[in-house]
Amino acid sequence: MPVNADAKTETSANMEEDTNTDARTLPINELFYSLQGEGKLAGTPSVFIRTSGCNLRCWFCDSYHTSWEPTHAGMTLSEIIDEVESSDANHVVVTGGEPLVHDDVSHLLERLSNAGYHTTVETNGTIFTDTAIDLASISPKLASSTPTAERDPKGEGEWAERHEERRIDIDTLATFVNNYETQLKFVVTDESDMKEIKTLVADVRDAAEVPIHDTDVLLMPEGATRDGLDETRERVAELAMKSGYRYTPRLHVDLWNDAPGT
Repeated sequence: MPVNADAKTETSANMEEDTNTDARTLPINELFYSLQGEGKLAGTPSVFIRTSGCNLRCWFCDSYHTSWEPTHAGMTLSEIIDEVESSDANHVVVTGGEPLVHDDVSHLLERLSNAGYHTTVETNGTIFTDTAIDLASISPKLASSTPTAERDPKGEGEWAERHEERRIDIDTLATFVNNYETQLKFVVTDESDMKEIKTLVADVRDAAEVPIHDTDVLLMPEGATRDGLDETRERVAELAMKSGYRYTPRLHVDLWNDAPGT
């Protein structure tokens, strides 16, 4: 049941004006049934709701058409819920882009919770929303994610300063930890990322009111294709063993490479 949009439609701001919750519309890039590929729930049959739009621009973004070149179709909350209910999954992953840039994602999550679904929200952790989230899967963006002129997919570098200013907010990260079950999931290329990860984890621990265990910190190899993962998988696994953090696979990439709707 993939919904893969190829063209832009109306803007998110216009789509969220309707006061009727059922009729409110979100920009949906994909909606499909698959396996959760990452994190503590890797391997769990899940419905994925991928919104379009993001406040950051990681140069290696594996959802290019939700950030650098956002595309989507408008779907009402009722249409989204109907699609979710057509699957056998009890787990729903709301992802992006950055889903929490859209106010009506909160209404969607509340509807899903009321219907009995377990929800995971994949977020960069820069925008906190008080809503129905069972697992906040937070991927803080490291300095290595910044789209410098050399790494910018468009070759322009115009997003580098904005991305760098926005990518980390310790207080917001701590608020997530205080309010939800969380996992801190870091995209790792090599050992050069580890000093920043350890510093960031320590800073969030100092700011949060509840403990963050090492098993809540996940290291994930960078790579949106099997070939890409082949270059990073083994060394990131070794870094997880060395640091005591948890290693997470990218199961969907291992199984289906970079195919859409997986």
